[in-house]
Amino acid sequence: MLIKTFGSAVYGINATTVTVETNINPGINFLLVGLPDSAVKESQQRIDAALKNNGYRIPGKSIVINMAPADIRKEGSAYDLTLAVGILAASGQIPSEKVGEYIIMGELSLDGGLQPIKGVLPIALKARQEKFKGIILPLQNVKEAAIVSGLDVYGVENISEVIGFFNDTSSLTPTVINTEDDFYTKLNEAEFDFADVKGQENIKRALEIAAAGGHNVILIGPPGAGKTMLAKRLPTILPPMNLHEALETTKIHSVAGKMGKNTGLVSVRPFRSPHHTISDVALVGGGSVPQPGEISLSHNGVLFLDELPEFKRTVLEVMRQPLEDRIVTVSRAKFSVEYPASFMLIASMNPCPCGFYNHPEKDCVCPPGVVQKYLNKISGPLLDRIDIHVEVTPVSYSELAAERVSEKSYSVRERVIKAREIQSRRYESNEGVHCNAQISSKQLREVCRIDEAGNQLLKTAMERLGLSARAYDRILKVARTVADLDASANIETSHLAEAIQYRSLDREGWAG
Repeated sequence: MLIKTFGSAVYGINATTVTVETNINPGINFLLVGLPDSAVKESQQRIDAALKNNGYRIPGKSIVINMAPADIRKEGSAYDLTLAVGILAASGQIPSEKVGEYIIMGELSLDGGLQPIKGVLPIALKARQEKFKGIILPLQNVKEAAIVSGLDVYGVENISEVIGFFNDTSSLTPTVINTEDDFYTKLNEAEFDFADVKGQENIKRALEIAAAGGHNVILIGPPGAGKTMLAKRLPTILPPMNLHEALETTKIHSVAGKMGKNTGLVSVRPFRSPHHTISDVALVGGGSVPQPGEISLSHNGVLFLDELPEFKRTVLEVMRQPLEDRIVTVSRAKFSVEYPASFMLIASMNPCPCGFYNHPEKDCVCPPGVVQKYLNKISGPLLDRIDIHVEVTPVSYSELAAERVSEKSYSVRERVIKAREIQSRRYESNEGVHCNAQISSKQLREVCRIDEAGNQLLKTAMERLGLSARAYDRILKVARTVADLDASANIETSHLAEAIQYRSLDREGWAG
């Protein structure tokens, strides 16, 4: 008897439906074909033990299972339940009428219990697109799949519940979640707040400008000056995610298995902070079984690289293309996958190996030339993609002990949202451009026009401060954002003057 059950395979952040054809004939054999990997082949032992421990069995006949399309490699243990239901239906142990109406996925334990799987959201979206009646999956994944409306989502703890459902001896209750309510209730949850930071008003202002224009930032300062503390609070002043961004972010985290148990929609902008020993594959994504890297996990959020010069040069260089294109393509001999990577980069670094170059109180003990050598670990092309360079100075005791209440993240975020709305209207006809940091050189000339006084100021600044040519475009972009924060249609000289001070690393002689 031939029975078809349906599972799903995830490639990149999208799913492909897999048809599991189970055919049982007289004889003694068990063949699993259709490019299964070792984990899929091992499912026979898990299924056998799970069925026996729940009063069922794999029939002693010739069983041939084909996983179509047969030219796509099937990986992982998530097909255990799909295969088990196919065997039970083909051998007549459960009715076969309803099994083809559902996507069935789950990893089996030997006692018949179900373990959580990865990539549930893309699987559920594909099931709805292909008009399946519902999806049956482990209980721990049910909240994630229930985000998708128009689909019956059943969470089960044991294979016996699935058997009872198809036998009509017990019922399963579909899980229903109001996605919008769930999204909006968690939208403003934040662990950190700008009000926690004492002093550092100039750095807070720089981060406000960065958030308003989507600019990448590098913070340079001695140990203990508050660089990491400030960076962790940047997501709290970014505009809240919309539902589309939240779904896209959730898909990436789902595929990477980063969702956690009983987790639904990712509604807070991600903040990723990888250690400096990270490999280039772990940062951008890839591997023998391609997985999203840190830059994709920080999609629609912030990627924080602490102590930037300590990262391997090859790791930093692979970020250059994603910073420009906001997408990562992982290519292999037989296939390629794409992962979104639209993130804000915030990096921090000491000014020198000892950490005290340009410190107001402590002396730098680095030998001559070492400071420049340290900074040269960061290539020009990478610095070219960072719009704002800010020097962070230590906070004085009087500021730390002061009772003055700092401005809360909520107030800063309101100004950032208004500036982003101005940019949204400005770039509504430009596909893929949402903020000032994303504009091309051609668009720069159109939207960042300055008057004669502004031209003279910029010329003087570049000559006196020894600013490099690459600083010119960056200053104009940042000045445009400062003007947007002031709700000004034109870039004034005051906006340019503020933007000029955010190019520390471009100044000649900064590192001696």
